[in-house]
Amino acid sequence: MVKAAVMYQVGAPLSVEEVDLLDPGPGEVLVRMVGAGVCHSDWSVLQGRIPIPVPAVLGHEGAGVVERVGAGVTAVAPGDQVIISWRPHCGRCFYCVTGRPTLCDAATRARFQGTLFDGTTRFKKNGRPVHHMAMAATFAEYTVIPETGAIRIRPDAPLEKVAVVGCAVITGVGAVTTTANVEVGATVAIFGCGGVGLSAVQGAVLCGASKIIAVDVLDSKLELAGQLGATHLVNAGREDPVARVRQLTGGAGVDYAFEVIGNPEVMARAFEATRRGGTLVVVGVADREAKLALSPFDLVLQEKRVLGSLYGSLRPPVDIPRLVDLALEGRIKLEPLITRQVGLPEINEAFGRLVRGEAVRSIVTFGG
Repeated sequence: MVKAAVMYQVGAPLSVEEVDLLDPGPGEVLVRMVGAGVCHSDWSVLQGRIPIPVPAVLGHEGAGVVERVGAGVTAVAPGDQVIISWRPHCGRCFYCVTGRPTLCDAATRARFQGTLFDGTTRFKKNGRPVHHMAMAATFAEYTVIPETGAIRIRPDAPLEKVAVVGCAVITGVGAVTTTANVEVGATVAIFGCGGVGLSAVQGAVLCGASKIIAVDVLDSKLELAGQLGATHLVNAGREDPVARVRQLTGGAGVDYAFEVIGNPEVMARAFEATRRGGTLVVVGVADREAKLALSPFDLVLQEKRVLGSLYGSLRPPVDIPRLVDLALEGRIKLEPLITRQVGLPEINEAFGRLVRGEAVRSIVTFGG
């Protein structure tokens, strides 16, 4: 029996209770969780914007220690420190063999079924299946995940801090460095300064962007963006962000705009804020039924581009350890992304602080 935060219905608080956890099967890993981030994507699942079968153990961002491995596992061993990747991959489908493992066919099917690769769950309650969010289910004392979702990292990494690398950092940094491939000297605007947006700011710093314009409606988050390297701060609650971005770029607009909220209206404004030949990168996940209204006239005659970015377009087994190295070298700052640490019983309060804008990331800690 392990304690876990279980979702039973859309819009209801999570229930922190004991559930049964089966042993890892072939190609699977049992992880003792140490830290798990409370992310807006978890909230989107809880609100029904991202569909998942219930009951389900939520959570997709986290880090822990390998306790036991199933048959055939070779990538990790008991005692290894790992970051949970919520984009595990099969290694055999078209996307895996062509170098885009985050788009893995088998993982996409399993993720929406709330299961592991074999179509079953390892969590049970009264003999009935309890589903896994994103094949991760990090809001539990222990979880079972696919081997490719357990990314081994250096043994000196503080797990309560590097937990945010598994979603916020890889998504935000990768969107800038890899999806957009921002060049040295380019101008960038980042709409939304939550955990992913603040990581995108740091990605723009790593790329050597000349102007990094952070846009949000909360001064507290804009202040953090400034501390992390944003050169200009725009409060969209007090001024028109598109007009301000154009003013800061000599009337042209930015080379790259990143929407990191999941709001189609903000995506459209970010598109307006790009120059001719510029690029909008959509990072935030909107409601499944939402539509994005853009001007095809401007899209063609101004030769703009619109890119989607999933998990930063990165390769978790390769890039997560690199990001951890950058964090421990001080080139990526994790502390400003973490507002507080909480226990699992405080998970619903942590969601409240997230939604009210009082926290960038709360980290659920499990001890050890």
